[in-house]
Amino acid sequence: MQDTPIGPVSQSHREIGVVEPIAPAIEHVKRMLFRPFDIAKWFVIGFCAWLAQLGESGGFHGNFGNFNHKNNTTPPDFRHVMQQVHDFIIQNLYWLLPVAIAVFLLLFAIGAVIVWLNSRGKFMLLHCVALDRAEVAEPWTQYASHGNSLFWFRFVLGLIGSVITLPAIIVIGVIIFRMVMRGEPDTGGIVLAAALFLLFLLVAIVFTVIQKFTADFVVPILYLRGGRCLDAWKEFYGLLSARPGLFALYILFQIVIAMAIGVIVLFLVLLTCCIAGCLMMIPYVGTVLLLPLIVFNRAYSLYFLQQFGPNYDVFPPAPPSPSTPVTGLQPLPGAPAA
Repeated sequence: MQDTPIGPVSQSHREIGVVEPIAPAIEHVKRMLFRPFDIAKWFVIGFCAWLAQLGESGGFHGNFGNFNHKNNTTPPDFRHVMQQVHDFIIQNLYWLLPVAIAVFLLLFAIGAVIVWLNSRGKFMLLHCVALDRAEVAEPWTQYASHGNSLFWFRFVLGLIGSVITLPAIIVIGVIIFRMVMRGEPDTGGIVLAAALFLLFLLVAIVFTVIQKFTADFVVPILYLRGGRCLDAWKEFYGLLSARPGLFALYILFQIVIAMAIGVIVLFLVLLTCCIAGCLMMIPYVGTVLLLPLIVFNRAYSLYFLQQFGPNYDVFPPAPPSPSTPVTGLQPLPGAPAA
């Protein structure tokens, strides 16, 4: 597996589509999770899937900026409160600043650990799906260097994204704060804030697509080749640059798949009177319940990549059928017939 030569295979004669991988991915889910059904296998693979999704399914869903309280607070009162907050921060900056830095560093360290575990988990889940195995210790050890290389790539990518987007977010916040304190809109400020928001949105989309391609294609290539994540990305970029329209279609089709999965999850929640929804909110338990959908997502991208040639096939060859006759064994001359 590790000795496969690097370099994309010529695909000029290959017909590659986004619909064709659906059937084998569904069949793979059936064979892996239901033939036979083994609850212990579900929980083991579910742990790998939980690590592979750690820190990705959550988010900041709080209603920040929702000030629709049912009271008679007027904008001048709100500005007065904001002024008090501003004065409090200025007067206590000598201890607020060290606390803020400490909290930031703590959250940064926790986030880095989560990304590291998530990077290792992606190879653990890929190992289980590709080989139809329920293992934790072996892929954790075997793909340690792969996961570490993926972690550093994602870590640097995240830093680059933060350096690009954080100044825009800060400037937007300052513009909004000034307009709120003045109590009147500023046309120039609104235009600048809108432009910075569009820039932030564009950068966010680009980095989201990079993360998607990394998880779906670069991780399998790194799984096959070993080495560094950057080398796997260079190889994948050869595929991407050869057929950019195909991969754009892949992203659009992934949106369709995500919508279909959302409908399925909503149906399960309604069918069980929200019991399934409550269980899905429990860490790890929810991952186990959604394991067929997670395995399908992972298998779909692998079967899509498989269309680019045998150098991109992570699945082991199928064992010969028992009914297949063994060739090459001819009876010796004069030997009695069996």
